[in-house]
Amino acid sequence: MKPPRLPPRIDRLLVPDVGMDGRELMLSLWLVPEGSRVLEGDRVVELVCGAATIDLESPVCGRLVRQLVGEDFPVSAGTAIAEFLSADEV
Repeated sequence: MKPPRLPPRIDRLLVPDVGMDGRELMLSLWLVPEGSRVLEGDRVVELVCGAATIDLESPVCGRLVRQLVGEDFPVSAGTAIAEFLSADEV
């Protein structure tokens, strides 16, 4: 008899504290579409704060399964903006 299958492991990408207190931080551009395979460290999204651009990287090897925030929407530190399925589950 096979052991029960565990639910897939979902990893979330959170907006880090970028030290721009009081300034609006926007999700500018998704660099990777939903459903794409990514490697840990691949740039997946671009945030903008004033003239500063901040690229966020994939936290795992796997697949970007859901973008939780659309382009041109404001975000803040701690906001979950994407979900990834670990390569172990893909």
